[in-house]
Amino acid sequence: MLDLDAARKQVTQLVSEIARHDYQYYALDAPSLSDNEYDGLYRQLVGLEQQFPELITPDSPTQRVGGLALNAFESVTHRQAMLSLNNAFGDDELLAFDKRVRDSLGFEKGAGEQVAYAVEPKFDGLAITLTYENGLFTQGATRGDGYAGENVTHNLRTIRAIPTKLNVENPPSLLEVRGEVLMLKRDFEQLNATQEKLGAKLFANPRNAAAGSLRQLDAKISASRPLHFFAYGLGETAGAPMLNSHSDAMKYLADLHFPVSDLRATKQGAAGLLAYFKEIGAKRAALPFEIDGVVYKVNQFSQQNELGFIARAPRWAIAHKYPAEEATTLVEGIAVQVGRTGAITPVARLKAVFVGGVTVTNATLHNEDELKRKDIRIGDIVIVRRAGDVIPEVVAVDIAQRPITARIFSMPTVCPECGSHIERPADEAVARCTGGLFCPAQRKQAITHFASRRALDIEGLGEKLADQLVEANLVHSLDDIYKLDVATLANLERMAQKSAQNVIGALAKSKHTTLARFIYGLGIRNVGEATAKDLAAHFGGLQALLDADSGVLLAINDVGPIVAESILQFLSEPHNIQVIASMQNLGVQWPETAGKKRAAGVLLGKVLVLTGTLPNLSRDAAQALIEAAGGKMSGSVSKKTDYVVAGAEAGSKLEKAQDLKVAIIDEAGLLSLLATNSSQAASDSGTKTQTTLFE
Repeated sequence: MLDLDAARKQVTQLVSEIARHDYQYYALDAPSLSDNEYDGLYRQLVGLEQQFPELITPDSPTQRVGGLALNAFESVTHRQAMLSLNNAFGDDELLAFDKRVRDSLGFEKGAGEQVAYAVEPKFDGLAITLTYENGLFTQGATRGDGYAGENVTHNLRTIRAIPTKLNVENPPSLLEVRGEVLMLKRDFEQLNATQEKLGAKLFANPRNAAAGSLRQLDAKISASRPLHFFAYGLGETAGAPMLNSHSDAMKYLADLHFPVSDLRATKQGAAGLLAYFKEIGAKRAALPFEIDGVVYKVNQFSQQNELGFIARAPRWAIAHKYPAEEATTLVEGIAVQVGRTGAITPVARLKAVFVGGVTVTNATLHNEDELKRKDIRIGDIVIVRRAGDVIPEVVAVDIAQRPITARIFSMPTVCPECGSHIERPADEAVARCTGGLFCPAQRKQAITHFASRRALDIEGLGEKLADQLVEANLVHSLDDIYKLDVATLANLERMAQKSAQNVIGALAKSKHTTLARFIYGLGIRNVGEATAKDLAAHFGGLQALLDADSGVLLAINDVGPIVAESILQFLSEPHNIQVIASMQNLGVQWPETAGKKRAAGVLLGKVLVLTGTLPNLSRDAAQALIEAAGGKMSGSVSKKTDYVVAGAEAGSKLEKAQDLKVAIIDEAGLLSLLATNSSQAASDSGTKTQTTLFE
């Protein structure tokens, strides 16, 4: 009979050997054992661990299948944001991306110098992050909204392609691995065949199957689904080797036995990117997994840092998407939807058609001009596609099949929800309901937006409950939701006492929020989540935002004239200020800071571009001086640029500034400008018009 020391030695050997075979099978697709031989090793390990349970370790293959999820997927805040990528849908957009990168990095026009890009397929799966502490896998989470995701560690442990222990003697104290969970095509077909035999629901496509499998509360269900994983990058690290490029990082991940794409490469310049796009496109149908494009990343990390980010996406990466799948179907009707800001959007009601992996019954027609341009009529046979493989849209009409009974659709002149007049400003393509606060559709969507996960995150207050609250005349403005009580909610249809208590509890919890979430939740037109974060970081407190004028707003990162005017319009409406004050009186609060508000100065609201090398100032030092004086930095020259600061070897940016007749100064001119005492701020542009909290 084995003693403990001998058993420990055997267990260690078996764990290591099984991990090696998992890597060969799942990462290299080169198994060195038959299934029976592998099962024999696994059974030996199970037997030893049953005999000596004290030898079971967290990285043992037998511990991959856990129990139930804790708290039904608790939220995990990412140490480093998992940002989305901007998309290029054509060669022109790809060429424009490469030009922006070269211009921002100061590459000389016509010099022939090319940017080195790391390239790889864009997996059509579910983005996740894996956390390893001292070499052991401790937590895994979905991407979520980019800043926080769901804890799905118990399910990720069941995926044998994911190492439970890093293959290195001295592992880093912290390593975050970013990647994609997906289902291979063959496994998807087998899963659906099994579902069909069981009389269970079939999955629409491999991505949906992977996402549904990963979000099971019971890890045993996830373990029964054939999920796979590919790593595509790193998040935060501590104690890891110094890596200089994305290609270095991918090699490091491969050395740690993470599955990485063998289709990854490095390419030079736009020509190399286009050739890679064509090459992968030719292989797409034969690949064992679904992809919807390829990803290009500036390879050198130093250049990535120089390029930085914009809103929720990096400037140094882009996804080049393949043309969306298309199908033909019948337009059975056309209706309009009223959006949160009152926008009237025509929508085609379609005969159900399967396209891009889902069944489509509705497709956006965007606006009245687009409807007329495409000449879409009720009764037409149309070509439908999922734009970006997400939003269904009508591409064109098959005129040859148009029946004589096809009817032209006319946009309504009054809102179908509230009867208010519909107006279309002369300079806009979108018509809007003027009902504002009195329009139920706008009110319902404003409540849903305010309660959404990225805003106040009020669990249980979704579309159905918002509909009921408005239709029952219980909520007239946003502050009314904080006046609800359990008895009122419990009397609503499909709302029991427990459900009502949960919603009231969620409302109470939401009162402790952040300024960024509150600003975003207000639904100010043209103010998205990223802009709300910029506003909160800049002002630190609400009153400073309420007191801001156009010049102050224009000095904030990525706030242009349109966004600034939208904010001013919103804050000029007394009703909005009253609702904000009411919510604060009802207990809605957030921590306030000193903010990052720039002192008023000569550059307040001005846009500057640096190009070339300055004799005494580094780029960072010059940028700090400019921003301290209220100026905004931009990476490209346009008509909105106020000054171009040109140094030695200035390239295409200087030429463009000359073409556009933008003021050009050198380092001495910049320092002279900064030394002046003029505090004239940019004047408020345009006239203010009234809006409401629900517009």
